[in-house]
Amino acid sequence: MCRNCGALVGAGESACAVCGSPAGFVPPAAVQPQPPERQPQPFHDKETMRFARAVLTRPSTFTFVFLAVNVLIFLLMSSAGPGGSENNEVLRAYGAKYNSLINEGEWWRLVTPVFLHIGWLHLFVNMYSLFILGPYVEKLYGSARFVFFWIATGVAGVVASYLASGSGMHSGVVARFLFRGGDGPSAGASGALFGLIGVLFVFGIKFRRELPEGFKRAFGTGMIPTILINLFIGYTLPFIDNAAHVGGFVAGAVFALFVGYKRPGQSASVAVLWHVLQFAALALVIVAFGQVARHMGDARPTLSNPPESQSQISAEAVNSYVKAINAGQDAFRAVFNKGDTQAANSAIVQLDGAAPLGQQPDQIRLELKQLLVRAHALALLNETERKGKRVQGQLKQLEADFDAWEKRSDEWVKTEGGNYGIIIETKEAAPAAPTTAATPPQKN
Repeated sequence: MCRNCGALVGAGESACAVCGSPAGFVPPAAVQPQPPERQPQPFHDKETMRFARAVLTRPSTFTFVFLAVNVLIFLLMSSAGPGGSENNEVLRAYGAKYNSLINEGEWWRLVTPVFLHIGWLHLFVNMYSLFILGPYVEKLYGSARFVFFWIATGVAGVVASYLASGSGMHSGVVARFLFRGGDGPSAGASGALFGLIGVLFVFGIKFRRELPEGFKRAFGTGMIPTILINLFIGYTLPFIDNAAHVGGFVAGAVFALFVGYKRPGQSASVAVLWHVLQFAALALVIVAFGQVARHMGDARPTLSNPPESQSQISAEAVNSYVKAINAGQDAFRAVFNKGDTQAANSAIVQLDGAAPLGQQPDQIRLELKQLLVRAHALALLNETERKGKRVQGQLKQLEADFDAWEKRSDEWVKTEGGNYGIIIETKEAAPAAPTTAATPPQKN
């Protein structure tokens, strides 16, 4: 039968006698269309998406509270004096870590450095890291645990820096990695940030059997490159406090080892213990900065800096300044020659109370005060420690610093002192060998 017209076609015929269609012809209408080839669909890790939606929609309030507090304190430091947060005297006033001052009982310097930063770049890097890491930890563990983790690991980092700086180890690979030495200011939130890295590292390993694939890759062993890169940077840059990084990381890892996280769908209730620890940690920070406010001296922030003008400065203010500078120089020599720490303490108080004359003379006053602080710290060492090679090197460095300070001070008096009625009457010889090392600020 012809498929085109329906007429009968003989078995031996090659075409239809009616319509002429060849045998075996199939009309287009009879051809069944083939279904289109199915395109491969993109694969979605449904378990990862479900886990992410359940966890990452939680609030991260305290991450942004801590971020705002760090920025606020930095702005206060920036307006507190010449150089702002990079001025050693401002760092000292606001609670940076100094081993010598902690040894004298200023315990709050184990807490406050977590919220201080040295320069805009230091602040930006640490706050960006908090912005990235903080929400993960706070959403996984809840705000109460996060607050405790942040403050406790930050303090652990400062304690590690304190122990490393006072260890007396200053040579070799390990010493270069951890034991920076010296008693310069150390500040920064990196110890707490490494604490968060430690938490996420252990979290990814501890709960790897129940985590979806996407979270396994992000945390746990996936963080090893980040950890190693940051530790290497700390090893190569001498102003970075690697001891604080390691201390914070170890503390965070230990906490995560024993503390569970808030699983998707888990009740929002938090144990009373964690609320108590949260409030205790926050109270510790508040009390510590209360102590900073009590001991701040003349480094309080100022909202305006009027230009120097002789007409704005009284004779009493100039007299107060000159007496403080003279007392500071005499006290420096007394500390070096006789170990008279009381003279140093009295002179520091007098320098704090001196009337401000302007940016440059105030910088000279603050530098002299810093020299006295360093001299006082070395005077507290015993005879054996003073004979050590490291301390002898510090003595020579401080002598050079004091000579340089005297030159700057004399130059200012010669060029601008006349505007204030200040002249150089006599100049005593500088001490033969003063007292501790100038250590650059360390960032963590």
